[in-house]
Amino acid sequence: MTRSKPFTWIAAAIFALVAVVHIIRVVTDFQVVIGSHSVPRWCSYVGIVIPALLSWMLCREARGTTGP
Repeated sequence: MTRSKPFTWIAAAIFALVAVVHIIRVVTDFQVVIGSHSVPRWCSYVGIVIPALLSWMLCREARGTTGP
């Protein structure tokens, strides 16, 4: 029997939400401006891949799944 890991599931959900927000930014071409600088679109591509990967890895850890 595997032990429930609620904080791991919460962290996975937060990372997934961050990835979804970046997907929405790319699809809608939403501009992000910090001060006088516009954040380039490629930052959202990085913001999709890294949080999605972290979310996937945390879900595997929470389930206790191992392997390639």
